[in-house]
Amino acid sequence: MENPIAISKINDFVFCPMSIYYHSIYENYDESVYHRSPQKIGKIKHENIETKKYVTSKHIFQGIPIYSGKYNLFGKIDIYDSKKFELIERKYKVDTIYDGYRYQLYAQMYCLEEMGYRVDKLFIYSLSDNKRYEISKPNKEENRNFLKILESMMNYDFSGLIINLNKCTNCIYSELCGEIC
Repeated sequence: MENPIAISKINDFVFCPMSIYYHSIYENYDESVYHRSPQKIGKIKHENIETKKYVTSKHIFQGIPIYSGKYNLFGKIDIYDSKKFELIERKYKVDTIYDGYRYQLYAQMYCLEEMGYRVDKLFIYSLSDNKRYEISKPNKEENRNFLKILESMMNYDFSGLIINLNKCTNCIYSELCGEIC
C-alpha cells in the first residue's frame, strides 16, 4: 500500500508542488527559521483547535484525527458540528477561495463520511474578519478534479514543474528555488 496523503499537504501541492519538497527539508528546523508573519499568526490562531479549547460544547468536535482508506488520506479536521452536520476549515485570512482550500475540505468530508459521520455543509472560516464562506459539496466534475490532484500527488514528477511567478512572490520557500523562480 502506498503512503497515505496528508490532507494538510493538498493546499500546498495545489499552490506549488515544490513547497512540499522544501517543507520536508525544513521539517527538522525550528519554524522561526522559515515561517513568515502569516504562518506565525496562523499557527498561533490554530492552537485553540489543537488544544481543543475553541469551544466546550460536546457536539463540536475539534482537531479530531480522520482517515480514508478509499482515498488514502489522513489528517485532522478543524471543526465539525455534529448537530448541524457542518464541517469548518479555519484560515487566518481569506481573500480568495482557492481550489486547494476546497480540496482540503473535500478530503476532510470524504474521511468523515467514510468514518460514518454525516456532512451536509462545508465552510471556510476567515478568522481575521470573522467571515464564513459556504463551499458547495463537490459535483462530478469537481470530484474528478479532486481525484486528479490526489493522483498527481501520488505520482508527481518534478521535471514537469510549471512555475507561476505570482505564487513565488508569496512563497516562504522562494529563496530556495533559485533557478526555478
